[in-house]
Amino acid sequence: MASLSLRHINKRYPGGFHAVKDVNLEIIDKEFIILVGPSGCGKSTTLRMIAGLEEISDGELYIGDRLVNDIAPKDRDIAMVFQNYALYPHMTVYDNMAFGLKLRKVPKDEIDAKVKEAAKILDLTHLLDRKPKAMSGGQRQRVALGRALVRSPKVFLLDEPLSNLDAKLRAQMRTEIAKLHLKLGTTFIYVTHDQTEAMTMGDRIVVMKDGIIQQTDTPQTLYERPCNKFVAGFLGSPQMNFIDATLKKAVTKYVVEFGSARNKFTVEVPESKVSPALDQYVDKEVILGIRPENVHDEEMYLSNATTGIIECNVDITEMMGAETYLYLACEGTPLTARVSPRSTAKTGDVIKVAIDPNKIHLFDKETDVTIIN
Repeated sequence: MASLSLRHINKRYPGGFHAVKDVNLEIIDKEFIILVGPSGCGKSTTLRMIAGLEEISDGELYIGDRLVNDIAPKDRDIAMVFQNYALYPHMTVYDNMAFGLKLRKVPKDEIDAKVKEAAKILDLTHLLDRKPKAMSGGQRQRVALGRALVRSPKVFLLDEPLSNLDAKLRAQMRTEIAKLHLKLGTTFIYVTHDQTEAMTMGDRIVVMKDGIIQQTDTPQTLYERPCNKFVAGFLGSPQMNFIDATLKKAVTKYVVEFGSARNKFTVEVPESKVSPALDQYVDKEVILGIRPENVHDEEMYLSNATTGIIECNVDITEMMGAETYLYLACEGTPLTARVSPRSTAKTGDVIKVAIDPNKIHLFDKETDVTIIN
């Protein structure tokens, strides 16, 4: 098993494009770490540099205590699972899984034992004689995992392995990969643009944008304490609401004010969130962030709320079974509320909702950096 250390890693392509910028990351042994971000953010390039498939322009990459910048991919003791499975169509499942071991001149009986053990773990034993074209997407993905598994690598690299599967299979494979990680106790580095995968699978998440790491932390911390507006908006579904507002100070209290001249709404900043940092933003424009599940339409909540009650038009309602999404407009600002399926709000209604002041976030309007969480 192995830890990894990425120290000031950069990737520049001919023509000057700087794809990965000064990435510093310590990955501990047996950790399941997720690289997440929008397309083109540099996450797959970072993974490919770890694999040795892309050359590192600057910086040092250590696997365990060994500097591997100039070590060939086959000698790094890593295994990679690709988005498109990369299976040999003319070979059976057994031969696909055994191929890498045969190239390494592993004894026949050892290959047989390893392939059968991996097939058992991944529930592929009954498919060993089939060819990839006679299998479903989920089965092919398990074969790709099995081919990596037989090599007993120190590090598993997975590049968007579930993006070709339908929603139901993706959910199933997420669970299978998480179980596999627990069973093997190996370091997993997993790239995805799907924040649901990131939130449900990783020990830690690395959020990237424009080749730069924005924040690295546990899923819960990233969700509750994002370091900037990008991280706050990227994680969470539906995404966080952002409202252009102004911070005001009334004697000892701070309030966030938004709306129109005709209809002003205020949310008081709770004492637990007050910090000296707020003083420099008084009477300035800020961005108020609130997650959809913290916008409430229940009568009980509204009757107890002392601040943050706003009036909205209901544009659309979406019944999701266990919850309902309300798409609202408040003085021209779009808002999403995630409410109980018992909600009676209908398209075209004018309703009151309450923003939970204990769950607000404030961001600097110019830099997008978090002021308070």
